[in-house]
Amino acid sequence: MERTAQEKAGILPLDSDRPARLAPALPANSAEKANMIIHYYRGEIGRMTSWRDRIDRTSNWSMTVVAGLLSVSLSTPTSHHGVVLFAMLLISVFLLIEARRYRFFDVYRARVRQLERHYFAQALFPQAELKPDWAEAIAASLRKPVFLISYRAALFRRIRRNYGWMYLILLLAWALKISSPKLQQGEAPVEFVGSFWQVIGNADLGPLPGGFVLALVCAFHVALLLACLHREPDDGEFAHGEVHV
Repeated sequence: MERTAQEKAGILPLDSDRPARLAPALPANSAEKANMIIHYYRGEIGRMTSWRDRIDRTSNWSMTVVAGLLSVSLSTPTSHHGVVLFAMLLISVFLLIEARRYRFFDVYRARVRQLERHYFAQALFPQAELKPDWAEAIAASLRKPVFLISYRAALFRRIRRNYGWMYLILLLAWALKISSPKLQQGEAPVEFVGSFWQVIGNADLGPLPGGFVLALVCAFHVALLLACLHREPDDGEFAHGEVHV
């Protein structure tokens, strides 16, 4: 009898008397379990590498924006200091995107580190303090994946790793721009301003007075400094070793 399209696709009708397809058999011995763990480890390494590549892309975009807009801002006196402030805004957007990507990366990185620390390291050089329930955390994560760190923690971590330095470079460039008359259009060709009020005047941004802009930029960078100094207690994979992203 000719088979139907559903039967060819492996889908049995509900009223069929044929037995339902069984789930794949679980590993029955140590060799099969080891083979399964090796293939699973490769899969997690692939996912972790993929998300790490996405993190690096946003960092590279941010550095490109910083270099490009700094060259535009400092190359000619006709360029407004708002270009540097716009660069701060752009890399803030990249920072928010990267923090979200980092939370996904952290999930797969934690699984990989648990396998490396509890399984492969133990196989190479057994130690007595191996936790017998180390695989339970991986199984729970596979059954119900959840983020291991908060969005704020991921944001602060990326600021400490990369973005704090970018913001510092932009802050120094902005300070140089508003404090150097030779970098301001229509100013005298001297190296530095003669008074603090001249700096405030150079910091004017459209309808916003220079004092308000200066206070806003300072408050923003103070918040960044506090984010760099703030460290939450960590009992996860960051508590083991020093090589981290």
